[in-house]
Amino acid sequence: MIPLITQTPRLQILAASRALLTAELHKPQYFPTLLGAALPTDWPPGDYDRAAMEYFLEKLTAGGRDAAGWYNWYALRKAEGDIPRTLVGTGGFMGPPDAAGCVEMGYSIAADWRGQGLGTELVAGLVQQAAATGQVRRLVAHTEPENLTSQRVLLANGFTSVGTDVNSRLRFERAVEPAADPKLQALTGR
Repeated sequence: MIPLITQTPRLQILAASRALLTAELHKPQYFPTLLGAALPTDWPPGDYDRAAMEYFLEKLTAGGRDAAGWYNWYALRKAEGDIPRTLVGTGGFMGPPDAAGCVEMGYSIAADWRGQGLGTELVAGLVQQAAATGQVRRLVAHTEPENLTSQRVLLANGFTSVGTDVNSRLRFERAVEPAADPKLQALTGR
């Protein structure tokens, strides 16, 4: 089973569920309560719009338990001092890996929280999550040529620019090494 929570130093990255997406789409007044986090003033961010939410809900509904973790993830800034636990971004995958182990990913940080390295940390957490599945061999991400911040985030996480796609967006890729299995490590001493 795929882990549905990933931790980074400042973020808890939580896989979307049908209940969370349903609340976000149809009962937004309950969404922060279910999520257990405050919402930024400008939610939702970037390309994470109603159509994306509906797509993820449809895929989770159709795929059942096997779809969990292969679509949207919420980036929650851990509570610190006067700052409550807050939803700061979203990211995730466009579905399970193809036969070659390739997965496309995307991400966006709410404007209120940009410029603090949280996008870099979110992508690092998603890379960690992909490795933890043991099924992903390559990650692909796209960004607009003018989005220099997104390009820096990808480069900081080991992605390499490999040209443009058919829509003239920049394409980035990186290899993913499967995470070491702790049980295997214990048995082998490595």
